[in-house]
Amino acid sequence: MTNSMSEIENNDVIFVIGSNTTETHPIVWLKMKKALNKGAKLIVADPRRINLAKFAHVWLQQKSGTDVALLNAIMHVLFKEGLIDRVFILVRTEGFEEFKKSLEEYTPEYAEKITGVPKEKIIKAALLYGKAQRAGIYYTMGITQHSHGTENVYAIANLSLMTGNLGIESTGVNPLRGQNNVQGSSDMACLPNLYPGYQRVDIPAIREKFENAWDVKLSDKIGLTAPEMIDAALEGKLKAMYIMGENPALSDPDINHTIKALKKLDFLVVQDIFLTETAELADVVIPATCFAEKDGTFTNTERRVQRVRKAVEPPGEAKEDSWIITELSKRLGYDMKYSSIEEVFQEIGKVWQAVVGITYHRIEKQGIQWPCPTLDHPGTPYLFKGGFPRGKAQFIMLKYRPSAELPDENYPFILSTGRQLFQYHTGSMTRRVDAINTVSPEPYIEINPQDANRLGIADEQKIKVSSRRGEIEIKAWISERPDKGVVFIPFHFKEAAANMLTNIALDPFCKIPELKVCAVRIEKLKVKS
Repeated sequence: MTNSMSEIENNDVIFVIGSNTTETHPIVWLKMKKALNKGAKLIVADPRRINLAKFAHVWLQQKSGTDVALLNAIMHVLFKEGLIDRVFILVRTEGFEEFKKSLEEYTPEYAEKITGVPKEKIIKAALLYGKAQRAGIYYTMGITQHSHGTENVYAIANLSLMTGNLGIESTGVNPLRGQNNVQGSSDMACLPNLYPGYQRVDIPAIREKFENAWDVKLSDKIGLTAPEMIDAALEGKLKAMYIMGENPALSDPDINHTIKALKKLDFLVVQDIFLTETAELADVVIPATCFAEKDGTFTNTERRVQRVRKAVEPPGEAKEDSWIITELSKRLGYDMKYSSIEEVFQEIGKVWQAVVGITYHRIEKQGIQWPCPTLDHPGTPYLFKGGFPRGKAQFIMLKYRPSAELPDENYPFILSTGRQLFQYHTGSMTRRVDAINTVSPEPYIEINPQDANRLGIADEQKIKVSSRRGEIEIKAWISERPDKGVVFIPFHFKEAAANMLTNIALDPFCKIPELKVCAVRIEKLKVKS
């Protein structure tokens, strides 16, 4: 997030796009609710009538995968109405003159044809956002998990830049991170092209800095992303894989494809706290500890580095992730000589300036948000107050591109997948809790009443859902939440795994798969004689 969660309460306009915030980030929703009670206006853009839409002053029900057209149309209106920050654009951005020409064709009328959102609603949303003094944008994987997800994020950034809603308190571009410490994992280079602190592996001076810090020669080659690794394994180019705390046998798109790839590996190691579907395929399973069984730091969605302290002893032979990694490294010939996990944290500050000022002592009771470059620095609640790292921010010209797989005669429905309130991710933890399973016991597919009526499907009737990649049997939940022609399946349930159906099409820039749009067919089950 460019800004902080506490700042949400002082937004005067909140624009949520591609985020089912009430269910997937309920604490953030409470902050939003406080802002609404203070008089803030809420714009929600989502193909489903999610709970958040009930509170919206404007709900934009765009067709799945049409976010760029919708956002470009909003910006078209802002420019025509003069609701742009000309001083901010002149002083702190570049490329605007060319960019504004690219918006000319995205009239509300044109966008309505693409998105299905009435032009009046597009205009209303644009005016609300454009007239705000403190407008914040909040999004999640409903924006990123597309074959054009990077372009979706660029469009959000363009909108913020055009209106000067960056570098100011209670504004910003705010991705809500989907898993505990996923921000910290990104910070610490769980990415194939970066060292810790988002420093590129293919820049010689940076590589040399890390070689000196670690006393080892490092490769200048950019690695593979997770989806690319699966493809490489299937092609026989990748022979071994080490998977930590991830369950791709249920969370990846087209899981038949993923399982086939994992089975083709010569050697698979899985490190996890439970025997997940992926761990069941492993040659070696290493039992790890959960968050309450280890010391260290987690970094949350607002860049806040926080202490984590061991509360209970781990069961059986489970070991801390750091112990496992250092012991394995030693056996492979590189001795990591850390006396404690705090020493690892201290090393981070030696190679990444943004966390130099964060120490265990300073975060003993309360976390600090990076950047925090010195020991007397208070941390940074919001980014870009004094400017952008590259100097001037660049406007990016974007054209709407359809999703990789759209409905046709054989597969006439759009399937979108996601989370729901009670279960989490692949359910490896939450589905072991009886109280949660009482409330959310089984998988379901949301289907619009008109579609159900046309197909002769009754509520809670079991049906078959199939795509070009697989099929599942699942209970129908007739609901007004999805629009006609759209269905939704939460991906937590292995007995009707939504990712049996989803598409492996990737965003060409960041290689994220298109989990939010694929074409499916719905059929009544044949009665067995």
